[in-house]
Amino acid sequence: MEYSPVCPSLCPSPVKKKLILLSIMFLVWLYMLYSCVGYCATMPSLVADGYRGRRTESLRTDLVSRLLAKPQPWEDIESDYEEPSIRTGATRDLLDNEPDWDEVRQRAPEPSAMSSFSNGSGSKKLPQAIIIGVKKGGTRALLEFLRVHPDIRAVGAEPHFFDRNYENGLEWYRELMPKTLEGQITMEKTPSYFVTREAPARIAAMSRDTKLIVVVRDPVTRAISDYTQTLSKKPDIPSFESLTFKNRTTGLIDTSWSAVQIGIYAKHLDNWLQYFPMEQILFVSGERLISDPAGELGRVQDFLGLKRIITDKHFYFNQTKGFPCLKKAEGSSKPHCLGKTKGRTHPNIDPEVVQRLRDFYRPFNMKFYQMTGHNFGWD
Repeated sequence: MEYSPVCPSLCPSPVKKKLILLSIMFLVWLYMLYSCVGYCATMPSLVADGYRGRRTESLRTDLVSRLLAKPQPWEDIESDYEEPSIRTGATRDLLDNEPDWDEVRQRAPEPSAMSSFSNGSGSKKLPQAIIIGVKKGGTRALLEFLRVHPDIRAVGAEPHFFDRNYENGLEWYRELMPKTLEGQITMEKTPSYFVTREAPARIAAMSRDTKLIVVVRDPVTRAISDYTQTLSKKPDIPSFESLTFKNRTTGLIDTSWSAVQIGIYAKHLDNWLQYFPMEQILFVSGERLISDPAGELGRVQDFLGLKRIITDKHFYFNQTKGFPCLKKAEGSSKPHCLGKTKGRTHPNIDPEVVQRLRDFYRPFNMKFYQMTGHNFGWD
C-alpha cells in the first residue's frame, strides 16, 4: 500500500473531521433558528396590518357605495320651499336657471363625499357661513361663483339639515362638509332655511357666530319664476292667477301659497333677528348678481373677511343665455354656465295681476328696505 508523503501532515484526523462537521451543522442550525424567530416575529404585525388594511378598504368601499349608490335625503337638486299641494318651479335667467344635473351626476363626487379618501390633510368643520335663502333668488349662482375662491370650501348639494334632517345630529351634518385647512371657510347653502321658523334657533344653537347670506330679488318676479318651475313639472296645475288670489273678484291675495309667502321678506327676517344681529346677515341683490356679479361678489368676500380674489376677470357675459358665466369653474379650466339650455320662458301673466301683486308687496318691501338699510329698487 502506498501513502502520500504529505497526508500525515495535511489530512485532518477523523476526530477533527467530526468536529468540523458538527461546527458546520451547529452554524446552519443557528442560522435557521435566527431566520425562523425573525419571520415569526413579523407574522402578527403582517396579519394585523393585513386585516386592518382589508377592514379599512372594506369600510371605504362600503361608505363610498352608500354615498354614491342612491341619493341621500340631503341631495335635493332643487332649492325649494315645499307645501303639500304645490311644489315650486324653474326659470328664464341666471337666477332661475338650474345646473345641468345629468352633467353634475357624471362628474366626480363632491369633496364632501370623497375628501377623507383623496385628501389626507385638513379636517371637517361645521360651516362658518351659510347661504340661507331665498329660493329662486340666485343662490346656486352665488355658490358656484364663491367656490372659485381658494379659501372657500362648500358642499355642492343642499344638506337641508336645519329644516328636514335636524334629528340626524350635528356630527352627521359635519360629515357632509368638505375638509378645510387653517384659514379656509366651510360653507353650505339651503335656501329654504330663510322661511323655516325653527332654522334661526337651530343655527344659533350650533354657533351664534355663523355668518348668514340671503340672496333676494323682486318678490313678484321671484313668485312668477317659482310658478314657472312648477309648471314645467306639472303642466296641469291651476293658472298663476287662480293660485295668487283667494278671491279674484275682491283681489285678496292668498298668502298661504308658498310662491307668494316666500317674498314677504320682512316677515321672515323678523324671525332671524331674534337670534342674530343684523351685522351678521348679508343681503345680496339677485338683480345685481346679473348686472354686476363681481361687485356683489366683492361685498360677499368682504363680509366673509376674505381677500377680494374673485373679480371682473372671472366672468364673461353669455349673449345667448343673457347672463354672466364663469370663465373657469372650480377644478376646471373650461368656461361654466348654469345649465346647457337658455332656461324656460315665463308664462304671460295678466298685467293687472302683476300690478295687484306689486301693490301687495309694496309695504313689506318698504319695511324690508328700512330693516336692511338698503333700497333694492323693486318698486
